[in-house]
Amino acid sequence: MPETPLIRLRGVTKRFGEGAASFLALKGVDFDIAAGDFVAVMGPSGSGKSTTMNILGCLDVPSGGEFLFKGREVGDLTRDQRALLRRRYLGFVFQGYNLLARTSAVENVELPLIYRGDQREQRRALAMEALDKVGLTAWADHTPAELSGGQQQRVAIARAIVTSPELLLADEPTGNLDTERSIEIMELLAELNRTAGITVLMVTHEPEMAQFAHRIIHFRDGLVERTEVTARSPARAADERVA
Repeated sequence: MPETPLIRLRGVTKRFGEGAASFLALKGVDFDIAAGDFVAVMGPSGSGKSTTMNILGCLDVPSGGEFLFKGREVGDLTRDQRALLRRRYLGFVFQGYNLLARTSAVENVELPLIYRGDQREQRRALAMEALDKVGLTAWADHTPAELSGGQQQRVAIARAIVTSPELLLADEPTGNLDTERSIEIMELLAELNRTAGITVLMVTHEPEMAQFAHRIIHFRDGLVERTEVTARSPARAADERVA
């Protein structure tokens, strides 16, 4: 029996506004994401990729179609249940880092654990463990102003993984970084995907960064235009070894 995908979208639509002013941003999106996958989403502005990301992050709901997370229809959940799903299963990384300016790196990483209700000692231990995974334990007491852009994004990634999420949603995670720092961040995401088993879904406009993923889903005009398998895909690598 086939394994249930972590995410399944079938015929997902999203309409904004009403009447003559309404706009259909998603026109019937279909794709699956398996647990442990690393998927990049690309497309021009207005193609629907950010709208899809918001739906997958339970920050918005579809107007129609089916969105299953671990086999459960998310559209049937209440707002509070969707918030609980976000806290338990999802981590978020943004282009702008979204760190608290006057708060140390370790305290920034602790924030999701505060919302979860963890005790102080537990929070600190988990936050330091997450900072260790991104190579920043020596910078734990530094504020964002004392960190480079690449280091700030590493702190943001540590904050996203401190709750051990099953899915990491990354929205243009290298958009504010130079090429060298961008590659470092992508190598870190690939390592977390490989060693920690975290499923990664990343929106990017940079083709060279998308190549770190296993698959690239290309959006156009509110639909999936095509899906591309990269050289990093485990299945493709296995085929090449056999060949």
